[in-house]
Order: sequence, then C-alpha cells, then structure tokens
Amino acid sequence: MRPISGHSKWSTIKHKKAAQDVKKGRTFSLISRQIRVAVKEGKSGDPNQNSTLRLALEKARQANMPKEKVERAIESGLGKTAAGGVIEEVMYEAYGPGGVGLRILVVTDNRNRAGAEVRRVIERTGGSLASPGATGYLFESGSAGQVTVDETEKAKVEALIEALEALDEVELVVSNLT
Repeated sequence: MRPISGHSKWSTIKHKKAAQDVKKGRTFSLISRQIRVAVKEGKSGDPNQNSTLRLALEKARQANMPKEKVERAIESGLGKTAAGGVIEEVMYEAYGPGGVGLRILVVTDNRNRAGAEVRRVIERTGGSLASPGATGYLFESGSAGQVTVDETEKAKVEALIEALEALDEVELVVSNLT
C-alpha cells in the first residue's frame, strides 16, 4: 500500500516494522526453545560436546539472534538463571473450546508469572484452566479420551495451541483433539 500523502509514510513503516518484529520474536522463541532442549538433553552447554546444541546455535546465528538471548537460553537449559534462580517444570491442564483437553508443559523460573501468562492466553481464546489431574483421564491409552469437534471449534483450538506455543516458557502443548 502506497501512502497517498507524506504524513502517513511513517505510519506505513511503523506497521511493517511491527509485523517484522512479531515474526522475529516467534523465530527467536522457537530457536531459544531448541537451545534449551538441546542443552537439557545433551547435559552440556558446550557446543563442542553437544552436536544438537551446535546446530541450534547455527540457526540462532542465521536468524541474527542476540548473544544475550542465546546465553539466557543455555543457562535456562542448564537449570539456572542469570539471577541465580532455579528453573522448574510445571504442568498445567486446561479445557479448550469444545471441551478439548490440554496439557501444557512450562519450564520457568517464576511459577506465578508463567501461570498468569498461560491463564491469560487460555481464557482469551474461550478455554479455562483446570485443576491438576482434571484432564488426566483424557490422555490415557486408547481412544476413549479423543474428542472430535466441528471445524470452527477445531480452528479455535489450533489457534489456542499456537498462542500457547508462542510463549517463551512453554515447552510442549498436547491435546486430545482428533
């Protein structure tokens, strides 16, 4: 879209930059998650000893990810933070649109912040946070817990899962949607 008059040129640039920043943020979140998983699985923050980490760091370089974010992801994967806090895994359970059960694995140094972020995303998309163990029966072996919903509900659930995965601290989201 071309600006009609000179005064809207900055507005056009501002909107393009905002869209680019969102894409870059998603990319950085994904790479950061890959780095944390590589460090955790390889039990080493040294790329010379951890080939998976080396590949993740190469992706970070290609995406021009800031060095501070890379270092923070490595520390997080090792189970420590810059502030000296402890990283812990927290499992949240929720019901999404159409009664779809969700399990959300979060790796965080602050349970309260992570819980608030997860709750905000879930409630914004029409779901609700459940108490621990509430959705466990939906994920037991067999297809007894599988849920089939119409296309609009399925699109809402997929949008919810995508929004949850976009959060930095969310490692894994599992649903019983077929």
